[in-house]
This record gives sequence, structure tokens and C-alpha cells, in this order.
Amino acid sequence: MEISQFETDNSKSCVLTSPTPAAAQKEPCCLGIDEAGRGPVLGAMVYAACYYPISNSDKIKELGVADSKVLTEEIRDELFEKLNSDHSIGWLVEIISPNDISTKMLGRTKYSLNALSHDAAINLIRQAIQNGVNLKEIYVDTVGIAENYQNKLSELFPNIAVKVTPKADSLFPCVSAASIIAKVTRDKVLSNWKFEENESLNSSDYGCGYPSDPATQKWLTSNLDKIFGYPQFVRFSWSTCQKILEESAVRVHWDDDEEFDNGNTVSLLSFFSQKGIAQKAVKRHNFLESRKLKQVTKL
Repeated sequence: MEISQFETDNSKSCVLTSPTPAAAQKEPCCLGIDEAGRGPVLGAMVYAACYYPISNSDKIKELGVADSKVLTEEIRDELFEKLNSDHSIGWLVEIISPNDISTKMLGRTKYSLNALSHDAAINLIRQAIQNGVNLKEIYVDTVGIAENYQNKLSELFPNIAVKVTPKADSLFPCVSAASIIAKVTRDKVLSNWKFEENESLNSSDYGCGYPSDPATQKWLTSNLDKIFGYPQFVRFSWSTCQKILEESAVRVHWDDDEEFDNGNTVSLLSFFSQKGIAQKAVKRHNFLESRKLKQVTKL
């Protein structure tokens, strides 16, 4: 799978799609949706959709697709190649960057992981329809209460039969296929991750990314910057990350300017420009460089 579109800027989410099969535009199709990487504190979360003509359902079963969690990496890769090379099968994936996850979940307006997951699934369905797929059936592995989620999708797509249920990845071949595509994509994203902040990293051995993984815990502990926290590879919104930051990072206290203003307060602008004083060149932190943050002398 080609993921260079995401790798160009891994701080932003993106959607990747296969070519739309001609058969999928003509014949009634089913579409399954599943995700990979919902629980990890590290890396992207990937949502995938796999679709094909309903008449091909038995053919897909014969490939041996199953819940990706019960398959080895080698078998997942083999099955993905079979799915990807079949010209009657199409797929879409949304790679949701850890930076986007953190930004949305820590924003002023509450935006939960469930809401983010629902929106990703809806986006994939809409994209498939825009690509001309003749969708008649949708199967989704539930996030939250299955009945509520199913009603939500049914209202948005009233002309398509929708089924939302737990363990859909082991019940419906199209969801099993989506599960495999999502997992293969996330594994590639993790293995190819490029750290903009690489000078401050001690190791790339971060394990599977789940908070319970000893390798992940060690990586989080050893790669903490006490001022800037972590690279964008880390989901700051996870309690695991927040706990380490609270215990080990430098605390920042913001004083109320009005409360302490005694008339002798130095202007903030005075710190940005010191005319006539020779400035010593100082190497800027990677956090500032990677985000293209610069000093300003006028506001």
C-alpha cells in the first residue's frame, strides 16, 4: 500500500482510496467498516472500508478473511495483497493522525473518541458514494451503543440497509476484510513513521503502542521532553501520557496580569526586540523548527 500522501505531513489526517471497480458501480454492493489502533497511546488510528458486489460474497469468504486480531502479520499481508489485486474489490482508508486525535479531544468543545470514530466511518461511506459505488448494504463494527449508532447511520443513509453490531469483524466478510486493510495500513504507518523531532528521541523501539506494553511505557518515559512533552507521534489526550507529564514535566504557572500589575510591569514586546545589543546565535528547539514557529518583533 502506498501511504506517501500521509507521510508527506504525518501531523494531518488523510483519506486513501483504491480505484473504484467498474463492477462496483454497476452491481449492488455491500460495504464493511472497521478500525485499527483505537486504544494505543502512540501512532495513528486507521478506519477502513472494503466493498464489493454482493454477488461476490461467497468468493470473499473463500479467501479466508477473518478478524485481523486473530491473524498473524504474514497472513494479514497475504490477504491484503489478494484483496488489493482483485479488480472487483475496492477499499478506502482514513488515517487519523495522533496530532488530530489530541487536538480534537483536548479542544474547548468536547469531542470524544467515539464521535471521532463515527465521523470517520460516515466520511468513508460518503466518499464511497461520491466515487460511484452502488451501495445497498453497510456493515459496521460498533462503537458505543450499537442500536444508537445504527439509527444514526440509517438516518444519514436512508436508502441503504445498515447493520451495526459488536464483533462484526468476525461475522461479516466485508468487515473482516476492512479489519485486515485497517491493520495492515496502521502497521505500515507505524513502521515508516518519520520523527520531525528525531534529534531528541532515544529509541524507535516503542512496541505495539498500547499503554500496557512495557516497551511502550519505557519509550514514553525515556523520550519525554520536560518542556515540550512528546513528539506528535504521541496522543497527548491519553491519560497515560497526561500522568507522565504531570509527574515528570516542568509545571507552567500563568499569573493573572491584572492581579499583579503594580504600574511597573515591563511590556511584553520588550522581550522580543533589543536594539543595539548583539544577539548570540542559539540553536532553536526542534519543536519550534518543525512547526515553523518564529520570533516576532511586532504584534
